[in-house]
Amino acid sequence: MKAPSLLAPLLRGALIAQTGRPWFVSHEPQDTAKEPAGLAVTLDADAIENETATAQRLAEAFENSRHFAEGAAPLRVRISSGSGVCAFLCAPTCEGVEKIRRGERMPAWTRAHRDTNAARANVVEDKVALVTGGARGFGEEIASGLAAAGAFVFIADLDKQRADNVAAALNARQGKTTALSLEVNVADEASVRAMMETFALTAGGIDLCVSNAGVLRAASILEQDMTDFRAVTDINYTAFAIITKHCGRLMKAQHAAAPAWTTDIIQINSKSGLEGSDKNAAYAGSKFGGIGLVQSFAKELVGYNIKVNAVCPGNFFDGPLWADPRNGLFVQYLKTGKVPGAKTVADVRTFYEQKVPMKRGCTGADVLKAVLYLVEQTYETGQALPVTGGQVMLS
Repeated sequence: MKAPSLLAPLLRGALIAQTGRPWFVSHEPQDTAKEPAGLAVTLDADAIENETATAQRLAEAFENSRHFAEGAAPLRVRISSGSGVCAFLCAPTCEGVEKIRRGERMPAWTRAHRDTNAARANVVEDKVALVTGGARGFGEEIASGLAAAGAFVFIADLDKQRADNVAAALNARQGKTTALSLEVNVADEASVRAMMETFALTAGGIDLCVSNAGVLRAASILEQDMTDFRAVTDINYTAFAIITKHCGRLMKAQHAAAPAWTTDIIQINSKSGLEGSDKNAAYAGSKFGGIGLVQSFAKELVGYNIKVNAVCPGNFFDGPLWADPRNGLFVQYLKTGKVPGAKTVADVRTFYEQKVPMKRGCTGADVLKAVLYLVEQTYETGQALPVTGGQVMLS
């Protein structure tokens, strides 16, 4: 019997293929054998050795189900074999799963009519998204914007308490459960693997992964401690590969059952991934490398209908990376003398604002628009999209 976390994305894919809409598929530890038979599809899962075969067996079971014959989808799916039972609750939204779990009467969800020319704000509606580093800065603003646009957002961060607080605030703002928090160290593969297993058991699969977690430690290469250099590389470069590996596996399994469904991995890169950065080589090098990974992953994963792109924001002057009064870049650049003649943090900020043709820094709203644009595109992968106010342009 396959583990529930391996079956969940296949089941979600099968539901997507049958209904044309995103689904929330949550593992139910309790045995659902006592549930009304009409709410369950039972599948003999013995001797299934690969994702394609499992997906085919699920498709056959659904095609023979009276639910789909009547144009509806089951609320519960029970996948059984001689060695055990895996039970799942199924609904188009997390809120729907919660209602099923409470035993409330639910409508029979039917095939959705999805307008391919829908407004950009609707491209993530009801989709399941993951934002790493989602508890602060760009990550928090992206998570908030995705939730407001109708997505269900998992906020993954090393700071679990802060992630909890952000999720609670989003849920209160939306008046429903629209976000959950996950603790993760993106540089630790075991931590990422555990996070994705929890993700699969909670939501079944994923439509959008925003790899946002990143760090910056500015210094002259003549003086920088190589421990700091490696730490930047570990988070900004290697961790993106780890996230893509485990998120991509979940998307690949989902694709086996829903080959027409498109999913997205988007790295939040930087304008420093498009041009070098004085006394900031560790950061710029890791970001240049990130774009190389984006292009390589895009070529590899396109066969699974997974698009991989990058957003390259300009300077987020009001975020903690720049504005933190103790460790922010304004302070770091002042201390390292990166800005000639600067005597105060305000001098450093003015210097960098004047470098931008639009005379302001990048905001979370600017980055969110770029994320939604990339999700909306059906013919773009492997791209690095500048969001820099004209400071850095593609050539």
